[in-house]
Amino acid sequence: MKSDRIIPGVILVLVGLVILFDNLGYIDFDWGYLWHLWPLFLIVGGINLVFAHTRSPLASVVKVAVVLFAFLFIIGRYGAFGPRFAFDHDYNWHHHDHYNDDSDHDDDNNDNSDNDKSNSDTTSDRDDDSTDSKGVVKIESDRSFNVPYTSDAKTAELNIDGGASKYTLSDTTNQLFVAKTEEHWGKYNFWHHNDGSNYVLNFEMKDKNINWNGKHENSNKAEFKLNPNPVWDININVGAASLNFDLSKFKVHALKIDGGAASFDVKLGEPLESTTIKVSSGAASNDISIPKDAACKIESSTIFASTNFEEVGFKKTDDGDYETPGFDKAKNKIFITLDGIAGSFDVHRY
Repeated sequence: MKSDRIIPGVILVLVGLVILFDNLGYIDFDWGYLWHLWPLFLIVGGINLVFAHTRSPLASVVKVAVVLFAFLFIIGRYGAFGPRFAFDHDYNWHHHDHYNDDSDHDDDNNDNSDNDKSNSDTTSDRDDDSTDSKGVVKIESDRSFNVPYTSDAKTAELNIDGGASKYTLSDTTNQLFVAKTEEHWGKYNFWHHNDGSNYVLNFEMKDKNINWNGKHENSNKAEFKLNPNPVWDININVGAASLNFDLSKFKVHALKIDGGAASFDVKLGEPLESTTIKVSSGAASNDISIPKDAACKIESSTIFASTNFEEVGFKKTDDGDYETPGFDKAKNKIFITLDGIAGSFDVHRY
């Protein structure tokens, strides 16, 4: 075999093994996170260029070793043993540091209901509803989740962590939080707790392994509703997902989206004194809509990505950022930070 065919062959074998083991459930791997490691691919490509005209066995060994190192690094960073090995795996990108907080939480989950029978659905479909010593309420359900609203909920944090799903949010509820799900493979986990007037809600994909039941071509779906009274922080960590969030009816303090090859469509309402939006994505389509009169500043660190900032009225500043006219004098402002490779990052003013 010619030495210039060794590396492509090794890469094909390794990728094929990952896909096979992922499908069989021996490992659990989310491809959407690969874009985080794009410098690693530059290193592999650079090493191969350095030794491109070297035919010695040592050069071939070095090139294969670099590819194997990159492969093991990626699997170690973004892969995990699947359920066949009976290992517990937690994908939450915040590592749930809130679990270390002491709080007193009364679980009123069965005492309230949404206008659309969310309480009755949750009761009938719930597999597990438990409260630990820290006041953390964990719920496992087939298709619905909710948290009742109380007037002491001044701020709320929603953390979403999942794989190939379609996530939508466009409506309000008299509950604090409602989720309706459609599950074709894997299930969702949900748990919540509060620290005084701050409520923390965690929603994640429980099992990312494909269930070969004839429906694996369908993605899971989750539709959220939020209460408009609290000030919200929303953190989203997804892979190859579709996200359509209309947040125009809510008070959003911060929105952070971290995703891979995904489609993100987000609509914001009037900003608070300071509303921050941070989006990091790979080869994705990113659309952010803001009110026409809202003061906004965009800091963009994108590579090979298309943008439309100047086309919609933003002016480029001396430091390379983009601002709407009169930004410095505005009382309430939106700060947008964009970071990604390829894809598109578009901001619209409605």
